[in-house]
Amino acid sequence: MSDKIPMTREGYDKLKADLDRMRTTEMTEITKRIAAARELGDLSENAEYHAAREDQGMLQARIDELSRKLADAFIIDPNSIPTDQAAFGAKVKVMDLDLNEEEVFHLVGPGEEDYDQNRILVSSPIGQALLGKRVGDKCEVKVPMGTLHFQIKEIGF
Repeated sequence: MSDKIPMTREGYDKLKADLDRMRTTEMTEITKRIAAARELGDLSENAEYHAAREDQGMLQARIDELSRKLADAFIIDPNSIPTDQAAFGAKVKVMDLDLNEEEVFHLVGPGEEDYDQNRILVSSPIGQALLGKRVGDKCEVKVPMGTLHFQIKEIGF
């Protein structure tokens, strides 16, 4: 049994649109490439055919992964989220205690992440460390480059 994946309605709809595009547009294009490559003759030495088949396999893997995420998704009602602690959908301002710098993380679900904009997955190491914390709480986050130390300064929605 797999874990449920929290998502907003917008995140779910974005992933669903991506899945629909992959299944229709992209898969159709690859199928046409395979058919055109078959017409060229000997498949054993046909680079276009093998490249198209490889692209088809990679696309199918992405489709399968996205289908699994959507099947495991549950839509979060923003009104049911506690506002006094870091939770799904929260914008959490933290003080990096090692660098003495403030950062703001927006805790989001799959399809809404944008690491350049600090929109991080709630399932990420930082997201998991922040969940449930209140203003003033401190937390440690183990990341590949070491351990980060944060203090929660502000929580907003």
